[in-house]
Amino acid sequence: MAAAPVWSVDPRTGKQREQVAVEATAQEVDAAVRAAHAARASLADRTVRAAFLRTAADQLQAAKDQLVEVADAETALGPVRLTGELARTCYQLRAFADIVDEGAFLDVVINHPDDTATPPIPDLRRYKVPLGVVAVYSASNFPFAFSVPGGDTASALAAGCPVVVKAHPDHPALSELVAIVLRRAAAEHGIPEGVLGLVHGFEAGVELVKHPLVTAAGFTGSVRGGRALFDAAAARPVPIPFHGELGSLNPVLITAAAAEERAEAIGTGLAGSMTLGVGQFCVKPGLVLAPAGDAGDRLLKSLTDAVSDVDSGVLLDHRMRDNFLAGVAERAELPDVESPVTAGAGGEHTVSPGFLTVPAGKLATEGEHDLLLEECFGPLTVVARYADEDEAKSVLSRLPGNLTATVHLSGGEAAGEGRGPELLAELTPLAGRVLVNGWPTGVAVAAAQHHGGPYPATTSTSTSVGGTAIERWLRPVAYQGAPEALLPPELRDDNPLGLPRRFNGVLER
Repeated sequence: MAAAPVWSVDPRTGKQREQVAVEATAQEVDAAVRAAHAARASLADRTVRAAFLRTAADQLQAAKDQLVEVADAETALGPVRLTGELARTCYQLRAFADIVDEGAFLDVVINHPDDTATPPIPDLRRYKVPLGVVAVYSASNFPFAFSVPGGDTASALAAGCPVVVKAHPDHPALSELVAIVLRRAAAEHGIPEGVLGLVHGFEAGVELVKHPLVTAAGFTGSVRGGRALFDAAAARPVPIPFHGELGSLNPVLITAAAAEERAEAIGTGLAGSMTLGVGQFCVKPGLVLAPAGDAGDRLLKSLTDAVSDVDSGVLLDHRMRDNFLAGVAERAELPDVESPVTAGAGGEHTVSPGFLTVPAGKLATEGEHDLLLEECFGPLTVVARYADEDEAKSVLSRLPGNLTATVHLSGGEAAGEGRGPELLAELTPLAGRVLVNGWPTGVAVAAAQHHGGPYPATTSTSTSVGGTAIERWLRPVAYQGAPEALLPPELRDDNPLGLPRRFNGVLER
């Protein structure tokens, strides 16, 4: 493996700014994983790791000005957006600390012997333990929330798993700086710095998922890259769980009644959602089913006016810009596709937003228009005009799995009249989060959140956002007939740690 230099690049100009590091060799990946593996015992105490997570949040917040400056120089996402994202990241770390303190994630279940049951029940005690070293693959579009200090790292550390992060090439300097902050926080609690490893380079990412001491992986990125790593994880002599977020079209269905009721508001809302962050959100609405007819025309006019008022912006890197321009051109050349607002190059380094329209019937059956059912990363959406509900339903039936699916209903439909309940039921198999009369951009960090969906949205049924993300890095183990003196404190009858548990069939809190 060649140790090529790793450069920080300014996306506004495409020029290299500074050399940050070098790509990790196979030996360096091995050293990082082994150091993480050696740090496992330091996370065994839940009190210690909860305190570590809170200190990490405090120190990231204290370094806000420097972190945001470096992040903006590498991503061009802007100080306002990045400051908010860092705040979200710190909140997430603290939220996982609260989960660790509470202990419900351990799922403690105790059954005393019962000779009257059929078959008889022996003494059984079950809880969850950490898997081991977790490999985390950073995302390009969220340099804080889905990168070195992001949800995969936070949830893995909360579970008691050390982490080795494969840095994203779009923000290597920020990755190094954040890793320093997190390691400093670890040291304050006597946790070895090796608890958080960081490596750079494509080959390093491949070596990481193959390492025998890596027990699971979390990934956010493209379908192509994620599927390659997923296949590598499955092909290991000992396969490991690979929790990948790969790609999503995030369909939106607008009923005719909703368009009649508030076409202009829906058009404006759609424009704001599809152009947010220069269209670089994983939950950007990429396909919209809108009715034909006068109400649909009013919606398109509102969308046209709103999108036309949005300034051009900088994408995360020039490779993404090139792919976006090529993707727009290829889609626009398809028969019966029109461009009311043409997306494309806004300048030498920027892109301008736009949208395409197509008769929904072109998407109802397999053909050359299937390209419109694939994600185009950037500020573009496709509006498919349907003639009737059956045509819209035919298109929905052909969609792959998604992170989100949205339906806009009229007031009466939202109250349960007409096909409102039926439409919600039709969208549910398509996505992990189903929205009514809203927009998918914006993923709240909350206990009830689910950020995942059927393949290719994700490679597993778990979430990467919210408290239950911790479950990805745990496995259950049951002890049978073990004397009380040998049991871990979590499983003892007197419950010395005060954990919520199910004790002989009764839920105790």
